[in-house]
Amino acid sequence: MYQIHVKEAETRLAALLEAAADGEKVLIVRSDGQSFRIVPMMAVQATPKFGSAKGLVKMSDDFDESL
Repeated sequence: MYQIHVKEAETRLAALLEAAADGEKVLIVRSDGQSFRIVPMMAVQATPKFGSAKGLVKMSDDFDESL
């Protein structure tokens, strides 16, 4: 677990983010005693909406004619 003061966290932010992404607990402490935890967030995949491809597919007039 990383416990680090705000001033040091400002200079090591990239490394702290990598540590949090790797599953480490990262705690940033202010001089007044308040503490904050950095946690990674899962990427949210948007679900496709019905009709979102409307107008993207073109059918020729003779698509159902025999080959």
